[in-house]
Amino acid sequence: MTTSPNKIDPILRVENLNHTFHTGSTQVRALKRISFEAHSGEVTAVVGPSGCGKSTLLYLLGLLDQPESGEVFFNGNPVAHSNEATRTRLRNQKIGFVFQFHFLIKELTARENVALPLRKSGTERKEALAKADVILARLGLEDKVDRFVNKLSGGEQQRVAIARALVNSPALLLADEPTGNLDTQNSQKVFELLKEFALAENIAVLLVTHNLEIAQNCHRCLRMRDGELS
Repeated sequence: MTTSPNKIDPILRVENLNHTFHTGSTQVRALKRISFEAHSGEVTAVVGPSGCGKSTLLYLLGLLDQPESGEVFFNGNPVAHSNEATRTRLRNQKIGFVFQFHFLIKELTARENVALPLRKSGTERKEALAKADVILARLGLEDKVDRFVNKLSGGEQQRVAIARALVNSPALLLADEPTGNLDTQNSQKVFELLKEFALAENIAVLLVTHNLEIAQNCHRCLRMRDGELS
């Protein structure tokens, strides 16, 4: 396990989070009494078998839904049950998302994909593209900025997705199996980039992964089974 940076107040604190899915008359307890903290400059891994609740946890932490009970504190402020406008603002300004399937727009170039969050938040096109170029260069893609993303390799596409998640300088980055579709070499490269940005930009990264080698190289590793952390 990697040594953790000096800790101050957590950027993310989860207290007694519970969530249930209802399908007809059937109830599935997806999360049970989840509590933990995540700190700036720290990469936290969540590992566990498929169906144990990892992705549901990220979904709630990303404020895409509200939990049945419990609370999520962001910078000390309770946000899990806040109104939609507040949750949308936090998602746009403070939270970045990286997924196993990167959801890039194939008709756009790498720099245009990365610039999208900035354009959505009102940044002028020229400035947004310039910022996209800067972060793509930091991820080693300075010679691919004008290439359409469907012409990039899998590892390059995932780095574009990471750039898109980081371009707004989020305080929290949620990554759901970001190396799941990559070979060993590219998996390690993508992980090292996430870790580098966490430390350099003081970002809290929460990483869901099946890759135990990657998990063991995070600052913290949380193990989940049947909706509970152990």
